[in-house]
Amino acid sequence: MKALIINCSPVRTGATAEIAKLVSEQLSAKYSVKSICIDDYSFSFCKGCRSCHNTAKCVMSDAIVIENIMNEYDEADIIVSVSPSYWADIPGQFKAFIDRCTPWCNTHEPHASIKPGKNGYAIALRTGPNMPECEKIIGSIEHFYGHLEIECKGHLGLTSIEYKTDVEPRKQEIIDFCKNI
Repeated sequence: MKALIINCSPVRTGATAEIAKLVSEQLSAKYSVKSICIDDYSFSFCKGCRSCHNTAKCVMSDAIVIENIMNEYDEADIIVSVSPSYWADIPGQFKAFIDRCTPWCNTHEPHASIKPGKNGYAIALRTGPNMPECEKIIGSIEHFYGHLEIECKGHLGLTSIEYKTDVEPRKQEIIDFCKNI
């Protein structure tokens, strides 16, 4: 079985990346793991033309970039999205990716699709101490999963994490979460 770990942050070396790395290490004992960072891909914002509502294909010139990411989703059995809080929600880069996934959205026909039977997990982190912001991020990720027909199987909210060094005291909590994946 294959697991896809997504660093939803534009920062490839921060706390989110550290958590994604830890998750990858933990899951590699059970799964073939691929890790990606959303910022490794360059694509434009969705123009809202709705052409994909009729064709299940994006007409933008960089559509292949999104298709390549979606191929990673298609190949995976397990998908874990790790997202920091940017103004109380997912980062703009990840939101732009979600918007570009409209051809795969199950709310219109025809729509593209990925293989069924996938399980999704969400990990949210934020610098402040309150959990509701993490819950909003988790809600955004799970909403996206729902439109791709990925079954939401679990989530973890982590507060008071700003730097990579803040991850170490929470390491066991993350490891314990991974045991259920």
